[in-house]
Amino acid sequence: MMIPSIDIQGGQAVQLIGGEQKVIDAGDPRPIAEKFSRVGEIALIDLDAAMGTGSNAELLKEICAQYPCRVGGGIRDAKTAIEWLDAGAQRVILGTAAKPEVLRELPRDRVIAALDARNGRVVVEGWKTQTGDSIEERMIELRDFVSGFLVTFVEREGRMGGMPLERVEQLVECAGEAKLTAAGGVRDASDISRIDAVGADVQVGMALYSEAIDLADGFCAPLRSDRSDGLWPTIVCDERGATLGLVYSSIESIRESIETGTGVYYSRSRRSLWHKGESSGNSQRLIRIDTDCDRDALRFTVRQYGGGFCHLGTVNCFGASYGLDRLMRTLADRIETAPEGSYTRRVLNDPAFLGAKLREEVDELMEAETKPQVTHEAADVLYFALIRAAQLGVSLFDIEREFDRRSLKVSRRPGNAKPAYVGDDR
Repeated sequence: MMIPSIDIQGGQAVQLIGGEQKVIDAGDPRPIAEKFSRVGEIALIDLDAAMGTGSNAELLKEICAQYPCRVGGGIRDAKTAIEWLDAGAQRVILGTAAKPEVLRELPRDRVIAALDARNGRVVVEGWKTQTGDSIEERMIELRDFVSGFLVTFVEREGRMGGMPLERVEQLVECAGEAKLTAAGGVRDASDISRIDAVGADVQVGMALYSEAIDLADGFCAPLRSDRSDGLWPTIVCDERGATLGLVYSSIESIRESIETGTGVYYSRSRRSLWHKGESSGNSQRLIRIDTDCDRDALRFTVRQYGGGFCHLGTVNCFGASYGLDRLMRTLADRIETAPEGSYTRRVLNDPAFLGAKLREEVDELMEAETKPQVTHEAADVLYFALIRAAQLGVSLFDIEREFDRRSLKVSRRPGNAKPAYVGDDR
């Protein structure tokens, strides 16, 4: 698949030829990151840090806190790598510091080793220093410590002369279980398709910024369809991953979705693009498009607005929601509609009472001993906790996203209880 790249220098998104000559200044990287994130993970590179001429750390942290990013540039020790992982980076890219003694201190599944090579020999320190090592030698040394390799063909970087397919295929074999991402020289969408077919991803920069490749064409390049009309079955889900319905996509509908940031599909009955919510008002904001493992089906993750996804007025095309999602929707509605004098209105209007009920239910949960008792008391705790969340406009997705954010942290706090909640002081 394609990994869109954002190289940052002096706070701006730029593109260089051969790592030296700046030929494109694309401006503020934030809107670029928002658009690129619609097709997956972004490669976010601090060129100033890589070259030892400065740092764009705060800007990168802002971006990787909002969008899925693999972060690289100037990460030269384990401590810095861990700081980036704690800041929300999905993965870190280490070049000069990609050495066994450093990599052993990091979680393997979240580390990519950058092997930048000029004419087959690895270069470091912002592509300025020759090491004399071949790419294969470094791969064999490092492949047990990383989940992936980023190999940049420096002599091709920014020149859009095409990718060396046979060379990439050799490196995929050498990488073993580690996933190879190739960069440098992408010319058109066919490069992405061919590289994907041999088992590697492609990091793309210059071809996107120069508009030689459209973002939708790059994303769709590896896709295939077994349908006579060439459409791709598309599962639409909400931000929590709950299925809303099944639709179909074409290259034109995907392009429109990416450009507008909304849910756009292909209507087989009308044989035209279908902008979800155009007539009903039940529109969608596009979060991300993913392809399945066989490259013949898609998943759209969206934020659904209005009454729901289905034309029958339900949340999804398979009936009513259930579980915590159903509870949260009910609570959100009752905040607006609960009549005066009702128990719900009392809980909503009396923070002290809500706090007392929460503490009561937590105590009862800790006293519960059987599975039915724990189930009952845990449901009570969740009920009152979610009332508090709904009061302040906090959604289930917000809560689950916080869990996901915490899961990315490598550093851990002790998590001790506050003194007031320990021992006889309680």
